[in-house]
Formats: sequence, structure tokens, C-alpha cells
Amino acid sequence: METVGGTIVTPARRRFPVKALAWMAVSPFAVWAAARIGGLERGSLTTQLMTATPYAAAGSLVSLVVAMAARNRPAAAVALVTSAALGFSVLPRAFGTADTTTGRPLKVLTVNLLFGRADTGAIMELVRRFDPDVLSTQELTPDAVGRLDAAGLKDLLPHRVLEDEYSAGGSGLYARYPLTRLDNVVPQRGHHMPVGLLALPGGRPVQMVNVHPYPPLGPLVHDWNAALRALPSASAEPVRVLAGDFNASLDHAAMRELLGRGYKDAADEVGQGLVPTWPANKRIPPIITIDHVLVDSRVGVREVSVHTVPGTDHRAVFASLTVP
Repeated sequence: METVGGTIVTPARRRFPVKALAWMAVSPFAVWAAARIGGLERGSLTTQLMTATPYAAAGSLVSLVVAMAARNRPAAAVALVTSAALGFSVLPRAFGTADTTTGRPLKVLTVNLLFGRADTGAIMELVRRFDPDVLSTQELTPDAVGRLDAAGLKDLLPHRVLEDEYSAGGSGLYARYPLTRLDNVVPQRGHHMPVGLLALPGGRPVQMVNVHPYPPLGPLVHDWNAALRALPSASAEPVRVLAGDFNASLDHAAMRELLGRGYKDAADEVGQGLVPTWPANKRIPPIITIDHVLVDSRVGVREVSVHTVPGTDHRAVFASLTVP
């Protein structure tokens, strides 16, 4: 009988590509950081995604842990730089101190009414509690105007510049002191954005701008960019305050460009810049910050707070300011 011989070969076990996994974890956050720092978002989708940058900053720490656990030094180095870049972009908004700048007090309250559906009683409660000098409203309808006046707003804030309508495009400014309508300050770019000159006692008047560009959805992203670019820059005259639903976060290049034209975000100044304002009254909690009060560099910021109002998907923002 013939014996059959041979060598038994055991196939080599493939190792799990741990180092490749590290790069898979790090790369998306590195691309995000590059887009955020370089202002590279283009089109509707990436513009919307950019509002989630604070969450990307937190997630980048996980990718750093993964890269270190995989002992992939190049990936870990990239992850470290990425986390630092995103962190320096986001974390300063959580720190700040009340501004000691002296001047005339100016209190501003802004709220998007969601097609006029916001709870009238809740808005009036905020007005009575914070006693604002100016109330900036977006998505203001004729019905909402009537309900607010019937609830007492006409007595508390009798001066107004209103451009209300039965759509998301309506807006209005209410004031304690005389308010003069100013035309041709903001070119018409979608929603109404009325402007009024407030006769604040004790000095020069203050120009109030109600801000509400289209959201950057689909082709509307081009109108959104154009509307933010069309907002007036800060200047020596007059003192200017922009308040409303910007449909933009501080991580958008268009918003940073606006801030670079002489403004500062009131919430950012006092460590409230990461408090989310949208969506409110939903199954999920508010996750992004798109409602703002912007002031020029001469204006001090004492306090900023954010408040939920039933009936609307935006939270109200209150800012206590001092103006020269």
C-alpha cells in the first residue's frame, strides 16, 4: 500500500485592521474641522450640518481615544489637532463674564412666533417679567398682533414698526420709547426685516434691526447667504442692534463674516452661546442655536437668558445691554 504524505498548512489568521479603523474614526472629524475653520460649507446640506459643530467637537474626542487605543500615532496626532481646532471654535461660547461697560440700559427680547401661534399669555409673562425696551418678533401675523394688543402689549410697548402678514414672512418691532420706521436699510431678501430708530432716553438713538432670513433649505441657501450679507455693518453712527431668528449658528461662515463686520454675539459674550434655541416644544429637546442678539463693539452685555414659549418651535432670547 502506498503512503500518501504531505504537509498540513494552516491558513494565517487575518488580523483585524485596527489602524485602519482609527483612520476611519478620525477622518470625518478632520474633514469637519477643516470645513469649519476654512468656512468651506457649500450648498444646503453642508450648511445645515455645520450647526452641529458643537456635537462634532465632542465626538472628535471619541475618535482621539480610538486612535490612541489602536496605537496609530499619525491618526492620534491628526485627532488631537482636530479636537483642539473644534474645541477652540466652540468652547469659548461657554465662558464669559457680565460686561461692566457703563452706559444707558437697553433690554431686548426676541421671539419667533411660528406663524403667529406662540402662546400669547407666555409672551406677555416674559414682557412683564423682563420689562424689555424692545420686543423683536418674527412670523408675526395680523391675528397675533390683535391678540398681543388685547392682552396688554399696546399699553406696555405702545410704539411699533410692524410688517405683519399671514405667513412666515411677517415681522414686527415693539418698543417702550418712540420708534421711527427706517426704510432701505436692509434690502428685501425674503422675509420682512423691519428697521426702527429707537429714541432711547439719555443720548443718541439706537437703530434696531429685526432679522429673519430664509432658512438655508435647498435652493433657499442662496437667499439665506444673500440676506446675511445684506445686513448693515456696524458703524460709528448709529449704534446698531440686530435681533431675531438668523437661521444661522456661530459656526456658519456667513454668520462669522457678519460678526467680522463689527458685531459681537450677546450670548457668546456672557457664556450662554451654546444654549440651544431650536427646535422647542418637540419630542426632541432644542439642539441648535440660531436665534441671536448681535450688538456692535461699543455695546456692553450684562445678561442673556433663553426661555421656552409654548406654541412655537423657537425659544425666546432676552438680552440686557448697555449702550453709549
